[in-house]
Amino acid sequence: MEKSKIGLVGLAVMGQNFALNIASKGFPISVHNRSPGKIDATVARAKEEGNLPLTGYADVGEFVASLERPRRIVILVKAGAPVDATIAKLVPLLDAGDIIIDGGNEWYPNTERRAAKVAEAGIQYIGMGVSGGEEGARNGPSLMPGGPADAYEAIRPIVEKVAAQVDDGPCVMHIGPGGAGNYVKMVHNGIEYGDMQLIAEAYDIMKRIGGLTNDELGDVFTQWNEGELDSFLVEITSKIFRKKDDQGQPGHLVDYILDKTGMKGTGRWTIQEGAERSVAVTTMNAALDGRFLSGLKEQRVAASSLFTDPPLPKVDKAQLVDDVRQALYCSKICSYAQGMNLIRAASEEHDWNLDPGGIARIWKGGCIIRAGFLDQIKKAYDRNPNLPSLLVDSEFAKELGERQAAWRRVVGLSVQSGIAAAGFSGSLAYFDTYRRASLPANLVQAQRDFFGRHTFARTDREGTFSADWE
Repeated sequence: MEKSKIGLVGLAVMGQNFALNIASKGFPISVHNRSPGKIDATVARAKEEGNLPLTGYADVGEFVASLERPRRIVILVKAGAPVDATIAKLVPLLDAGDIIIDGGNEWYPNTERRAAKVAEAGIQYIGMGVSGGEEGARNGPSLMPGGPADAYEAIRPIVEKVAAQVDDGPCVMHIGPGGAGNYVKMVHNGIEYGDMQLIAEAYDIMKRIGGLTNDELGDVFTQWNEGELDSFLVEITSKIFRKKDDQGQPGHLVDYILDKTGMKGTGRWTIQEGAERSVAVTTMNAALDGRFLSGLKEQRVAASSLFTDPPLPKVDKAQLVDDVRQALYCSKICSYAQGMNLIRAASEEHDWNLDPGGIARIWKGGCIIRAGFLDQIKKAYDRNPNLPSLLVDSEFAKELGERQAAWRRVVGLSVQSGIAAAGFSGSLAYFDTYRRASLPANLVQAQRDFFGRHTFARTDREGTFSADWE
């Protein structure tokens, strides 16, 4: 019997769809899962979808024996302890030179710990970020593999076929050594948090101040998706506003969804990393705080009875919509700039030698944050690989300058109307802080020296100083 080219363990939604994707590209694949029912369901889907070359194994030993050498095994199980348990089950059955690929959302130090552990048995380990959700897993995700370069070469023919395909190639590249792949996926998720928060704020402002109906909002987001805001998240938002309730209630489903946002932790990791590396991630931070505050539903309902909303200003609806469009674009640039700065800081500390332009390129298709202007981001890093920030790229700087008046009007209207727009206002504050030659940090340094003798530098001479403040 012909050996399978690759194996996959973990047949929940992502694992099952990724396995079918691999098989549909002509690579024979073996699959295994702890519960036999999911194996049977996956095998049945493979038959229904054209007798794809997929074989299921309930016994892990038979599963491993079915793979050609060097064995390549993708793990798609819940991050944390389940990954360790799966590795512990596989390693005794593997040989030196075999490769384990963890495709989950994992904290990058865990990937490096596991890589060091399995290396004792001569096994290579890849931590591979996978973005695109169920649809991406089945039809072409963005893939971010990190680990040994030779291990990547062993899986490259497969991952280049199963990844999303865009005008300049497959949405996959060898990110870098160690936990680099997981790190980039973590930052991707932080940017995703920021994007979703900004879109939600745009919706809130247009609905409450502009009075737009759900149908009008659907039209607006459809139009935006045909221009500079072309992206997966804007596209699906246009569809959300058109979806009628599916439980028999009048109107649209979005109005019946409880306003409490869930999360799985990767956004929090990004904020922690920003603090650890002294990199401002203002937009992502606003998004995370927004999710925390959304969870206080009962407290918010109680507080709403204590305060009166400010009167809403009269606005020109068309002007408001256009201003929000420009504010959303500017804020998104800030969010991506913060993410790229965090990637660069980690790359420098770990000596990963990451390629920000290449990373922007593989985010162009398949993934949740895919957007039209990622091509502009790649071109910005092509122009200057050492670009300190996207904000000072000549093209982005021009666009920010042209749109900042609209951005300020939107933030001002939000404050005036009592609408929390922490993503928009935090992004604008980030921009305004970065673009200023002088900041009030001189006063903070004076305060620090006053109460703690922390010293300060001067603008007029070299050296470190401390004053006798009293």
